[in-house]
Amino acid sequence: MKKWILSASLLLLLVACGQNGQVENEQNSSSENQAEENDSVVEEDEKEKDVPVSNTEDPKKEPEEEEVADSEEDQNEKEKEDSGNEDQVQEPSPEEPQYVVNPTTSALEPIGDANSEVVLLTIDDAPDWYALEMATTLKELGVKAIFFVNGHFLETEEEQGVLKTIYEMGFPIGNHTMTHKSLRQLTEEEQYEEIVLLSDRVEEITGERPRFFRAPFGTNTDYALELVKQEGMIAMNWTYGYDWETDYMDAEALADIMVNTEFLNSGANLLMHDREWTKDALSDIVKGLQGKGYEILDPDLIGTEDDSVETE
Repeated sequence: MKKWILSASLLLLLVACGQNGQVENEQNSSSENQAEENDSVVEEDEKEKDVPVSNTEDPKKEPEEEEVADSEEDQNEKEKEDSGNEDQVQEPSPEEPQYVVNPTTSALEPIGDANSEVVLLTIDDAPDWYALEMATTLKELGVKAIFFVNGHFLETEEEQGVLKTIYEMGFPIGNHTMTHKSLRQLTEEEQYEEIVLLSDRVEEITGERPRFFRAPFGTNTDYALELVKQEGMIAMNWTYGYDWETDYMDAEALADIMVNTEFLNSGANLLMHDREWTKDALSDIVKGLQGKGYEILDPDLIGTEDDSVETE
């Protein structure tokens, strides 16, 4: 009986030991599997880390490239704006008025600190025969004059072509009426036609209306002066002139009197005409005036009385 009990106990002990070993084996197997899985995850992570990432896939790279692109676009826009500003700066601006015409004497009076030692050259009854040659002489000498034109010298294409050439040479064109009739002998309607129709014709030829007006024989009317003002023109007569007098229908005599007359002074407004002897004397007249210290005034610097008031 004792032997049987001992055998049963040994059997039970062996069974119990076998179960414990199986549990340990299962636990060890589970641990090894878990370790292998962990190692596999680590290897996958390492593989992912080793794969190069393109710039387009990197979220950190995209904003940088966008910022660079935006910066380049901004720079290009700025350069265009700067270029536009440079173009604007390079464009020549109109000259500020520096002189006004005295309504009583027709002399040129300086505004502010402008040079007072100036004279103005004007040529009436153009373009008849010699206006273009006179303009060429003045251009070569580097000085300007106002060419006061008449409508009856602008009837043919050739005459109109001469006027356009003179204008394109840089000379201002003045209004001297259509037919050179005395305004005091005309009705207001006729005066209007004499003045406005000529400005219309000059504009058709040159693209610009005259800025200056001179009445034939220097005889104005109140109506004409008001009309001239409404048309935006500056009215003027002259200080002195001689080329219509018989004694001065000679180049040498004319040049001498124009330079040495007692009427030559600061701001003098010189009257000449489209005549052969005046054409021949023109160079000596200009050089003689300059030799006496006078500057030949650029008509573009002449403004209205309003300009004088605004400057003051």
